Amino acid sequence: MHTLEERARRYATKAHAAAGQRRKYTDEPYIVHPEAVVELVRSVSDDEEMLAAAWLHDTVEDTPGTLGDIKARFGERVASLVSMLTNSGNLPGQNRAARKVAHFRHTAEASPDAQTIKLADIIDNTRSIIHFDPHFARIYLVEKRVQIALLTAGDQTLWQSANRIIEQGIHQLGQPPYNVPTSWFVLQEAKYR
Repeated sequence: MHTLEERARRYATKAHAAAGQRRKYTDEPYIVHPEAVVELVRSVSDDEEMLAAAWLHDTVEDTPGTLGDIKARFGERVASLVSMLTNSGNLPGQNRAARKVAHFRHTAEASPDAQTIKLADIIDNTRSIIHFDPHFARIYLVEKRVQIALLTAGDQTLWQSANRIIEQGIHQLGQPPYNVPTSWFVLQEAKYR
């Protein structure tokens, strides 16, 4: 009999592969991202339902999998955590800032366990964004700065790590060859407040 976490790993691996998902910049199989998120969560918790939810955190958003399917296979708490991590959908005509603010509010209301998983997700997605896409990184890092300010119920070790990576990235973008002025980041951040 496989553990809950192992079943979640298998489900997520199969779902992301069947959806043809690959990592945007590296073209690696998508499952490398949930795996990295799981390992970050594991560094602060051994809660098997949290680890299962970390494997599954993108399945409802990015594959044909549903919350009902997650609940039936992995239980109420795992489904609840995945629901708190799932972007609730965008309204037609919303600009990026409005979509992101709605998602930030959704994750801000999430449980401490879900916020911990979200922080791990942000850390993994932020680690190499400047290397792969410095132009998009300018907007992305501002969005993540705004978002983590709302995730204070999550694990503090992961919060500190996320904050450090975001601030280092913003600092790096202010240096050559990027030379993005600090005032630009302040103006962008105001769009999300």
